[in-house]
Amino acid sequence: MRRLPSLNGLRAFEAAARHGSFVGAAAELNVTQAAVSRMVRLLEERFGFQLFERRANGLDLTPQGKALQPGLTSAFDAIAGIAEQVTAMRTTPVLTLGVGPSFAVRWLIPRLRGFYEQHPEIDVRLSTGGAINPFRDDWTCGILLGDGNWAGYESELLFTTDLFPVCSKAVAARLTSPSKLTRQDMLQVSHSPEDWSLWLAAAGVKPRGKVHGPSFGNYAMALQAAVDGIGVAIGLRPYVEDDMARGRLVAPFSITIPKKRAWYLVYRPFRRDDPGLAVLRAWLLESLGSKPTSA
Repeated sequence: MRRLPSLNGLRAFEAAARHGSFVGAAAELNVTQAAVSRMVRLLEERFGFQLFERRANGLDLTPQGKALQPGLTSAFDAIAGIAEQVTAMRTTPVLTLGVGPSFAVRWLIPRLRGFYEQHPEIDVRLSTGGAINPFRDDWTCGILLGDGNWAGYESELLFTTDLFPVCSKAVAARLTSPSKLTRQDMLQVSHSPEDWSLWLAAAGVKPRGKVHGPSFGNYAMALQAAVDGIGVAIGLRPYVEDDMARGRLVAPFSITIPKKRAWYLVYRPFRRDDPGLAVLRAWLLESLGSKPTSA
């Protein structure tokens, strides 16, 4: 059976020895200076000798104090390191998901509560991915828009999508035909400048020159601008499903065109059997009707 001196006294002494004062030790240990002084005094009484020479401008270690302090510092550092290792040993799966900001805001986050309710044991961490950010190897997986071909990765089709204009009801009331669209109406997404040209061609509208209009950094921003009545955005399912269901957005025209890219669940082959990935895959397929879907 170990017979140890007071651990609080040892901590107080070690901190005071490093700082050279009871004041510094008190600040580190979040106690009063008097408490540190008392704990060190009790430790000295336990040992039967002084550990410090008290001076007006600070503390000096006695020979016994100099012998004790290095070993204590090493021991406390080792304890702190072990505690960090144990803390890092999680008993629940950790899922780090790389996802584009538009997909996260417009589809994933509104549904995360349902995921948490079904799988409270999963520690979910969202990281920014998408069109302009590369896949990171510290992610468990990602949900990316593309053609399904990413060298060195496995991909599983989640759903395809189509494009069509969306806007507020007030804006839609004055759009009797696609030819009524003006450059001021057409909200652009900077990383998908082809969307409007593709849709206008399908609608039989030939713009005079290159399509221009207010530009936004991602679909989420452009769609929010459409909700606020600034103009007409190109909508992608599933980005617009919730707003259309609630009447915040409407489709002023019936013409839709397929987007030649789809959403995929993407991961490194060595992650294939990751428990967090397995849970996410099952939840996604359930949310999408148990099979890859076309919007």
